[in-house]
Amino acid sequence: MAAILIFCGTSMIGCGNKPAKEQPVETQAEIVQVEEVVPDAELCNLAVTNYLENVIGKNYAEAEHCIPCPIIISTNDANKDDVLVLGDFWVFNYNISGDTLKTISGGDHPGLMHLKKNDSGFFEVTAFEAVEDGAGNLESAKKIFGDQFDAFWEINSNSEKREGLRLQFVADYVKKHDLTVKYLQDFGWPAVALPE
Repeated sequence: MAAILIFCGTSMIGCGNKPAKEQPVETQAEIVQVEEVVPDAELCNLAVTNYLENVIGKNYAEAEHCIPCPIIISTNDANKDDVLVLGDFWVFNYNISGDTLKTISGGDHPGLMHLKKNDSGFFEVTAFEAVEDGAGNLESAKKIFGDQFDAFWEINSNSEKREGLRLQFVADYVKKHDLTVKYLQDFGWPAVALPE
C-alpha cells in the first residue's frame, strides 16, 4: 500500500517571562499542529498506486501482497480537474515463502490515467485509457502516448531496465512494511536478490 504523505506533529510553545515582584504566573503551553505541504506530484503518484493496487490488482489471482510498479512517463497538471498521467503501469501479487516473495499473478497496463482532486484534498483516478491488447496494441499505444510514445517504448521494450525498476519498487515495499524478505522469484525462474 502506498505511503501516507501528510502528517501532523506537535510543537510546544510557551512564555517563560515572569512579572517582577509578583508570584510566578502559570503558563500554559500552546499546542500547534504543523502540516507538511505535499506537492501535487506526490499526491498524484499516491492516487496512481492506490488505483493499481485496489482496482487493477484485484482482477488478478489474490495473494498476500500486492505491489504496484507505476513507471510514470509524464504528468500534465495544466487542468487541475483533469490531471493526465501517462505510464507503463505494472502490478504484481506475491506470497512470502521463507525469505522470498513468490510471484502469484500480475501484469502490465500501459495507458493514460485521468486524475482529479477530491473534497479531501487527495487525487483519485476518474478514468483510465488502457492500451489495447492484441492486434491493435501498437496503434493504440501510439494514439494514447502521442509525442511521448518514444519514451514509453524505451521503457516498455527494455526488459532489463524495467526489471531493475520493478526490483527497486519491491525492495522499497519490503523496507516500508518491515518484511523479512531478501529475494523475489517469478514462476519458473531462479530467485533474484532484492537491492539493498
